[in-house]
Amino acid sequence: MSEKSNFEAALSKRKLWIAVAVILALSVGSAALMLRPSGAGGESGAQHAESGSHGDEEPHETSSAGTEKKEEDHKDEEGEGLVKLTEAQSKTIGASVAQAQARAIRKEVVLPGEIRFDEDRTAHVVPRVTGVVASVHAQLGQRIAKGQLLAVIQSAAVSDQRSELLTAQKRLALAKTTYTREKQLWEEKISAEQDYLQAQQAVQEAEIAVANVSQKLASIGASAGSSNRYELRSPLAGVVVEKHLTVGESVTESTPSFTVSDMSSVWAEMNVSPPQLPFVRVGAAVTVRSTAFDSKAEGRIAYVGALIGEQTRTAPARVALANPQDLWRPGLFVEVTVVAEQTEVPVAVETTAIQRADGKESTLFVPAEGGYKAQVVQLGRTDGRFTEITSGLQPGQSYVKEGSFLLKLELGKSSAQHTH
Repeated sequence: MSEKSNFEAALSKRKLWIAVAVILALSVGSAALMLRPSGAGGESGAQHAESGSHGDEEPHETSSAGTEKKEEDHKDEEGEGLVKLTEAQSKTIGASVAQAQARAIRKEVVLPGEIRFDEDRTAHVVPRVTGVVASVHAQLGQRIAKGQLLAVIQSAAVSDQRSELLTAQKRLALAKTTYTREKQLWEEKISAEQDYLQAQQAVQEAEIAVANVSQKLASIGASAGSSNRYELRSPLAGVVVEKHLTVGESVTESTPSFTVSDMSSVWAEMNVSPPQLPFVRVGAAVTVRSTAFDSKAEGRIAYVGALIGEQTRTAPARVALANPQDLWRPGLFVEVTVVAEQTEVPVAVETTAIQRADGKESTLFVPAEGGYKAQVVQLGRTDGRFTEITSGLQPGQSYVKEGSFLLKLELGKSSAQHTH
C-alpha cells in the first residue's frame, strides 16, 4: 500500500470519529433538552410560586399601610382646627358659649358733635340798671337756687324810681282822704256833686301813678323801698357758669354779669351733611358717646335745621340730652349715632367672637368633643355689636363668644408644632 493510500485511509477514519463524536454530542444535548423542561419547570414553578407568594404578601402589606394612612389622614382631618382643652382649662382662659340666634341688625349714621348749654334752661343775667357793684354773693361754679342773691348794686336810678313810688303813694293816700270827705259832704247835701266827682277822679289818677311806678320797679327786678340798693337775683336754679362782676365795678343796663345754666339737661349739637339728612329726623332715637371717656347716653333729636349753611354746606341739628350726673360738660366732643334702618336676620353672633384665620377666612370656635373647633363662616351685615352669619353656622348652634382670641392663639401653636 502506498503512502497516499495510507493517508486517505487515516483521514477517512478521523472523519468517522469526528462524526461519531458529533452524533454523541447531539444525542446528549437532545436528552438534556428533553429532561430539562420538567425539572426546570418545577424549579421555575417553585420560584413562580414563591414569587407569587411574595407578590401576595407585598400587596397585602401595601394595602394595610394604605388603610393605616387613610385612617391617619381621616384623624388629621377630624383634628384639623381642633383646640383640645379640658373643662378646667376652658375656665382658665375664660371661654364662654352663646347660641346663634335671630337679631336686628341696625344701619347707623355716626355724626361728630359737641355738648352745648341747653339754651332753654340758660339765663344770661344783666343788672338792667346803671350803678356800682356793692357786693358779690355768687362764685363761679356755685350751684344756686331760683331767686338766690347774686350781687348788690347801688343805683341812683333805682333810688329815683323808689322816691317816685313813695310820692305817688302819698298822693294816693291824700286823694283817698279828700274823696271820702267830699263823698260824705255830697251825701249830706252840703257840697256840690261836682266836688265829689273831682275827688273821685283824683283818686283814680293817683292809683294809676302808683301802679305805673310799681311796674317800672318790677320790670328791673327791684322791690319797693327808700334806698338805692338793687339786688341782682338768679331767675332759675342752676350752676354759675360765667361771672363778670367785681366789687366797685360800674355797670350799665346791659353789662354781662352772670350766666346761670340748669345742667340737668344739655344739648348735643352736630352738623348734618345733605346725604345724611334723610336719616336724621326730629324725634329719632340716638346714642351719644363721649370721645374722651367711656360713657354713653340715650336721647332724641330735638331740632334739625331747615337751611343748609352757605359756608359749611351742612344743616345744624341737636339732641336734648338728660344730664343728671353732670357728666356731659359743654365743650365736650361726642359722637352721635342715629339708627338709619333696622333689619331682622336669622343668624347673628357677637362681633367680638369672630376671628380671622391667617388674616383671610372668618372663623368661629364651636364646642367639639375634647375642646373647641374652628369653623369657617361667611359674614353679612353688621352693626358693630352683632354680625350676620350667612353660612357656616346654624340657628341655635353654640359658639364661643368670649375667649375666642385665646383659642386662636392656641390653634396657631398647635399648627406650628404639627408642622415641625
